[in-house]
Amino acid sequence: MMEILVIEDDNRMADLISLGLKENGYQVTVAYDGIEGFMQFATCHPDLVITDILLPGTNGLDLCKRIKEKDESMPVIMLTALGTTNEKVEGFDAGADDYMVKPFEMRELLARIRVLLKRSRAIRNNDVLKVADLEMNLKTKTVKRGNREISLTPKEFNLLAFMMNNSERVLSKSEIAEKVWDTRFDTGTNFIEVYISYLRHKIDKDFPKKLIHTKSGMGFILKEEHENTD
Repeated sequence: MMEILVIEDDNRMADLISLGLKENGYQVTVAYDGIEGFMQFATCHPDLVITDILLPGTNGLDLCKRIKEKDESMPVIMLTALGTTNEKVEGFDAGADDYMVKPFEMRELLARIRVLLKRSRAIRNNDVLKVADLEMNLKTKTVKRGNREISLTPKEFNLLAFMMNNSERVLSKSEIAEKVWDTRFDTGTNFIEVYISYLRHKIDKDFPKKLIHTKSGMGFILKEEHENTD
């Protein structure tokens, strides 16, 4: 049975989530503050973590960072009443794999849990992706361009992995949102452009040949081009 750790200081919300998960066959551990949440994580070794951001003791952002330091592959879903682009970017930069804004429907949370658990089980341990002189090792979680190692946040890594797995193909914002963030693209936010900009700064800025290209009105593509066709 898959075990999920829920870290939520609102007792009613924690009970509702716990009940919904148990009714769908998951084993559930609940913690009501950040400090207790990390202790439970270290003790029960769950398959997935659901955490609020605004927590007593240790907030959800710092908690997520600590969890990812211990287990980079641990799926983490953040729950919060804060839904602006900046707040989502902060959550993803802390290492969150998904982000849900309260209030939400339990069936949507369950769908996102299934996707993350499936992805977690399907991680390949020895694959190396290559596009031109860009190389990603999925086992060691390292990225190099030429002889230079490039440091990426977990969400930047996931976005780049998706683009490298689909190199030479134009990826729409809606497809990126669905496949990398497991959510529908909200035209009122620009978080995808924000992360594409982050990647460009790290992957392309200091190299003469650019690999990440914008196709106006269509999306983005990662490919080696000898001429700039943006």
